[in-house]
Amino acid sequence: MAEALDVVMAYHERSKHRLDRYAAGPDTLDWDAQPDPFRRYAGAPLTALPLDTPAPTVAWCDLGSPDRIAAHPLGLRSIGLLFELSLALAAWKTQGPDRWAVRINPSSGNLHPTEGWLVCRGVSGLSDGVHHYAPHEHALEQRAAFAPEATPARAFVALSSIAWREAWKYGERAFRYCQLDAGHATGALRYAAALLGWRLRPVACDSAALAQLLGLDRDADFGPAEREEPDALFELLPAPANHAEHTAPWSWTAQATWQGQANRLDRHPMYRWLVIDDVTRATQRLNAAPIAASPSRITTPTYRRPNADAATLIRQRRSAQRFDPRARATLDQFWPLLQALHPDRLPFDAAPGPARVHVLVFAHRVDGLAPGAYLLPRSDTGLALLRQQLPEALDMTPVPDAPAGAPLLHLADNPALAGTLRTLNCHQALGSDAVMAFALLAEFQPLAEGVNYRDRLQEAGLIGQVLYLEAEAAGLRGTGIGCFFDDGLHQLLGLPEPAASAALQSVYHFTIGAPLGDDRIGTAAPYAHLAQLADPHRSLP
Repeated sequence: MAEALDVVMAYHERSKHRLDRYAAGPDTLDWDAQPDPFRRYAGAPLTALPLDTPAPTVAWCDLGSPDRIAAHPLGLRSIGLLFELSLALAAWKTQGPDRWAVRINPSSGNLHPTEGWLVCRGVSGLSDGVHHYAPHEHALEQRAAFAPEATPARAFVALSSIAWREAWKYGERAFRYCQLDAGHATGALRYAAALLGWRLRPVACDSAALAQLLGLDRDADFGPAEREEPDALFELLPAPANHAEHTAPWSWTAQATWQGQANRLDRHPMYRWLVIDDVTRATQRLNAAPIAASPSRITTPTYRRPNADAATLIRQRRSAQRFDPRARATLDQFWPLLQALHPDRLPFDAAPGPARVHVLVFAHRVDGLAPGAYLLPRSDTGLALLRQQLPEALDMTPVPDAPAGAPLLHLADNPALAGTLRTLNCHQALGSDAVMAFALLAEFQPLAEGVNYRDRLQEAGLIGQVLYLEAEAAGLRGTGIGCFFDDGLHQLLGLPEPAASAALQSVYHFTIGAPLGDDRIGTAAPYAHLAQLADPHRSLP
């Protein structure tokens, strides 16, 4: 255990961007040789998921209130809608000869290391087995078929990561981004499940058991193809159903028939980042410790929640590419966004554990707030730790008129915030031009075991997904920023040195503003190409 933690801490320090150097990455990129963005399993039967299922009409402000949403039965159409609103394509983009897809779930560099899975029995319209979700085809590839068994309908979704997708561009920092993206995807699944009236219950499992369940440990099925690392498993619970007393599906694969060969994404990789393999092993979950259940809504009054259509917001989410540097935000936009980060709200009941990540807020151009730094602790223990670690010179007084669920603390004014934000975020204008910015501070020392590192990063990604969608609901747009100067932020706050043993570490940055479009980029519908697919296995029921 101690050796694994040493590996984790060494990796985190090694993969930091610093003001005088960046973390190790490739010296050059050949965009014409970018890895295949889609994992497929050749020889696995393909089941088309319907694209004509209307999404329920649910207001964004009601999404965390399950008593207001009728639960859909588990079936082919509802499962199709779950994936369509979480991991599917959102649009095709074109610029000159280049064409690329963007997806519902955000990803660092639009590289999408996260793969989605369905494990099911008794679901109408679907064969019992292990299915891999293919977003390009909006279809399920059946990797394993289970022996017939009469059982009530049960379904589980899982996530895995292909680290090479990120490492191809970002080098050693890629493991961080894979875990952040797993958190994004968890949030996307949780919101989509809520829209269907479902819960998404985390299932405790160790990494080896999940790899076996999904067939990720089957060497012969991968050959030279890039391997996948299991991330998380969830049970889909149509309310008011509750299968908490039932066993997880480990026994279902005992007599399963496996099929399908993974495609190779990059036939000529130019680098190999051994440190990613090391930290992957050091952070694997070694036991199935129970995951504490969390409520999915708070009981305190909320601050004028947006009432836009939830499915529309989910489908229109994009990462901002540029911000209007003159735009401003109002407190009516600001406070609901902060309230949504309360750990007792949706989607944090799908988090990998209790709140361990806290939010540093930079109010740049928010009417009613002085430009400067603010702090949003997300737990009482976190508040105590933050008070202990931050310098006494910081203000740390509550912001007047902060609504329930958003206990914002004032730290310090900074009227020249634009330059600070640009510098901290790797000199990017996405920092200086935003109306507000965030740095997520994770409780770091001590970590009880290596897997806690994954947990912190996934929690940060989950927070990022909330910020993405709340920005859309506020009429703004957000973008996650993985390139930031870790210790530069720590020094700005006055956190104790040395950084390697600090109790708090910055793990993710995020900015929100008024987006500026680019007329050179064209947009096309996400699945118009399906009409031209020649795959004989695809047929809508």
